[in-house]
Amino acid sequence: MRTLIQNGTCVTASDTFQADVLIEDEKIAALGRDLSKVYDQIDKRIDAAGKYVIPGGIDVHTHLDMPFGGTVSADDFESGTVAAAHGGTTTIVDFAIQPQGGSLMKGLQDWHGKAEGKAAIDYGFHMIMRESTPELREEMGAMVAEGVTSFKLFMAYPGVFYMDDASIFRTMQRSGEIGATICMHAENGPVIDVLIEQALKKGHTAPKYHALTRPARLEAEATYRAICLAEVADVPVYIVHLSAAEALEQVTAARDRGLPAFAETCPQYLFLSYDNYEEPGFEGAKYVMSPPLRAKDKQKELWRGLKFNDLQAVATDHCPFCMKGGKELGLHDFSKIPNGAPGIETRMSLLYDGGVLAGHISLNRFVEITSTSPAKIFGLFPRKGTIAVGSDADIVVFDPNAEITWSAKTHHMNVDYNPYEGRKCKGAPEVVLSRGEVIIEKGKFTGTPGRGLYVKRSAR
Repeated sequence: MRTLIQNGTCVTASDTFQADVLIEDEKIAALGRDLSKVYDQIDKRIDAAGKYVIPGGIDVHTHLDMPFGGTVSADDFESGTVAAAHGGTTTIVDFAIQPQGGSLMKGLQDWHGKAEGKAAIDYGFHMIMRESTPELREEMGAMVAEGVTSFKLFMAYPGVFYMDDASIFRTMQRSGEIGATICMHAENGPVIDVLIEQALKKGHTAPKYHALTRPARLEAEATYRAICLAEVADVPVYIVHLSAAEALEQVTAARDRGLPAFAETCPQYLFLSYDNYEEPGFEGAKYVMSPPLRAKDKQKELWRGLKFNDLQAVATDHCPFCMKGGKELGLHDFSKIPNGAPGIETRMSLLYDGGVLAGHISLNRFVEITSTSPAKIFGLFPRKGTIAVGSDADIVVFDPNAEITWSAKTHHMNVDYNPYEGRKCKGAPEVVLSRGEVIIEKGKFTGTPGRGLYVKRSAR
């Protein structure tokens, strides 16, 4: 099967050029002008005139079919990956979870079971470790052999995911030995729990107190501590879902000292703010996530971080819970609201419209933070994350003039609200190819659930 994408403008993290793209056997086979004159047997032609041809998006932070707070995230691997494809994302890295008291391998097997037969796009896994024992640290090597080359640790959620500093440090040391990367949820969980307890005693139960009990300084403190521990352990650290400008200061300072400190932010921290928690009634629950949304005037610091590479990626932390039967669990107690929000479908268009067109980032940087950089950090490059001969044909024909209005009525995520309800975006995927197969064409899903492959990621 030969597919030819013609007349488009190819955009990578480093280059913008006019070229046709020839796809054969799921890979990019050739790049060049007027390839139809060189290759006469073409099975499918896609006209990309006036469009950008970009690498498929890579979302390295998703939580599909994840139990949390007495419920389960609303998107499974079928609905979540179909929604991702609609939004121009062709690979995800989801978080498998070590079962309480169980092995890492059992957690990996559980998540393989959730994905197999359902995923519409390619996928990999990080591993969340709830604890650090000699046996589990030994097992980390087996995870790397299975292509799971990153481990997520939590400084938050005591009693659920929280790990103390000594355990974190031992796990970091082991990660360094086996060439893996540590992903860190950096918030000071024990102190946050004190603030939550005090707020509830005062009768403060509204959603906004989720944010007010998780101050930016406690994210900054934990970020600094994580970087210090990683420096002594001599291992790269990747700060997930960075929301606070104060935390970014710590990452920037570390990188200025030459440390392998990396961080992602998420669209919600760039386009939503604490003001959303002040929406009337229980509406603020839509935006309960950890870390929480921050003051609007701090967003410019995150954009500056993205522009100058102190932030290397934009992922979504897609973890949707419906208002009905989900968020409503915390109707009278903000601490019982399931943490998370939908975003797997909206990321690419939001960043093009609110980032590129708004002048915050260049078109090449847009490609870098949504695809190339996460692929490099997490062992997917050059198979994924670029347009080059030999790379997987994960390609988006992106129409810069298409307009989309986000709404729960029309999005493809399995959740009953959209955080960006009514927001208009300019720029949207027109055709999405995963390993050379057209899976989205003019708003229609043309792929098959279960066609997505598990991708083993390489260690450092």
